[in-house]
Amino acid sequence: MNSLSDEEKIKKAFANKKWPEIQSTNSWMVFKVMAEFVNGLESMARIGPCVSIFGSARTKPEHPAYQMASDIAFKLSEAGYGVITGGGPGIMEAANKGAKEAKGKSVGLNIKLPFEQHPNPYIDYDKLVNFDYFFVRKVMFMKFAQGFIVLPGGLGTLDELFEALTLVQTNKQAKFPIILVGTAYWTGLIDWIKKVMLEDDQYISPDDMFLFKIVDTAEQAASEIFDFYSKYTISPNF
Repeated sequence: MNSLSDEEKIKKAFANKKWPEIQSTNSWMVFKVMAEFVNGLESMARIGPCVSIFGSARTKPEHPAYQMASDIAFKLSEAGYGVITGGGPGIMEAANKGAKEAKGKSVGLNIKLPFEQHPNPYIDYDKLVNFDYFFVRKVMFMKFAQGFIVLPGGLGTLDELFEALTLVQTNKQAKFPIILVGTAYWTGLIDWIKKVMLEDDQYISPDDMFLFKIVDTAEQAASEIFDFYSKYTISPNF
């Protein structure tokens, strides 16, 4: 793990480098990225229908959102969907726990960080994939999920949410359901998107406001996934 301070990282970014050093460093990075893609794609290739569940790593087990995530994952797994999370603590742990209790597929895409992140104990041993690069990990979240459920979280959760929205909006991803859980938590953001991005500046289209839905219970979240796929045949994933 890179233990450089912020100041050292900034100085390193501006430091003059000789061409052989640049060539060598970039070449090895390409191989590392390729290796992560190959490992991730091979590990996830036969995973079956899954839903990615996003949310904060800082959510404690006693928080209502923790139980909510576990309940949602349990219901999805009972219906034959696998559950994909970021593999860490908090909401991720809760979702993997719910999937595990329902005897469904419990997938963890773990990112190596100097804080917060460590694999939780509820991931299937053969479905834990570790990453150094956020962008490679995010590809796996998006490529192998047929739905996205987003519970309260911080910057990482927002990054994942807006990645899913952007891919659907630009038709790079099928119009899979994107479900936000917690009206009280998400209303401020959604109001800002509607007022500023849509009405004031027209940076998005009116139809973009229908790319997601907001719910408040585990039953509603799972039902949105089930209703969307009611016209498809989804066989059990385990």
